[in-house]
Amino acid sequence: MGEIEKKIQIENQNISMVFGEFDSNIKKIEQACHVQIINRGDDIKIIGEEKGVIHAENVLHSLEVLTKKGEAITEQNILYLLQAKDEFKEIEKVYDDFICMAMNGRPVKPKTLGQKKYIDLIKKNTVIFGIGPAGTGKTYLAMAMAITAFKNEEVNRIILTRPAIEAGEKLGFLPGDLQQKVDPYLRPLYDALHEIMGADAFMKNMEKGLIEVAPLAYMRGRTLDNAFIVLDEAQNTTPEQMKMFLTRIGYGSKAVITGDLTQIDLTEGKRSGLLESTKILSGIEDIGIITLTNKDVVRHPLVQKIIQAYEKFENKKRK
Repeated sequence: MGEIEKKIQIENQNISMVFGEFDSNIKKIEQACHVQIINRGDDIKIIGEEKGVIHAENVLHSLEVLTKKGEAITEQNILYLLQAKDEFKEIEKVYDDFICMAMNGRPVKPKTLGQKKYIDLIKKNTVIFGIGPAGTGKTYLAMAMAITAFKNEEVNRIILTRPAIEAGEKLGFLPGDLQQKVDPYLRPLYDALHEIMGADAFMKNMEKGLIEVAPLAYMRGRTLDNAFIVLDEAQNTTPEQMKMFLTRIGYGSKAVITGDLTQIDLTEGKRSGLLESTKILSGIEDIGIITLTNKDVVRHPLVQKIIQAYEKFENKKRK
């Protein structure tokens, strides 16, 4: 097929944002779509094979829509749109779903279709399983939803938990008392709470017992009413631990279970409670299950490439 040329219009006040500093955004689009993009004032000329021209046009249009919504155009936005097929309209709506404001003034909201579906499942269900690789925002978004529910007085407290040590919770060889031993494994949860809620608010609510960050073993024998509970790193629970946790959920509570099935650290021969529970509970009303993919990674673009490389390697090993 030969080259085609297409003219589109972008409003003058949006061109600098869409094009990026030194046309950095345009260079990425040109390289990915194998097109040439020429700026002629309001008129933008796209030259290349028809398929690439159409894709570049859709990406440029969506970037302008995001600019009009007040979204900062980031490398993640661009790479995600370049991977899109026919979901451009749906992607443009993703950014309308505001969760809360972080302490640095940055709005917390979904950035991919997968993340949007994840948030919708949390809103609609009592128990939600969020499964996916590192960098997909599973824990961070769940905690943002927990803090929002707490501030809106939909729940009375927040409980955050994870297996204390991935491979069997062997704490005895670590220095310090029990709290000092488990704190390093709960640190990512503390960090997210500080970033979204602020250190002062977190400490005040922690002292009042309204926020609890504890290893999974602490959940045994309890009934958790009117709470938003997040179980993180759930791939490292045993089936017995997962059953124990799920049967703690009381009236007025919501539980989000997150994990990455590619990073199971249990000793050989032990089954993952996360893997088993999603098979057992699939199809039950009021339980939502979603699997995020490398397309939903919102960390450095290199993280997505690393995950893809590992997926290819693991697939080859299975053959």
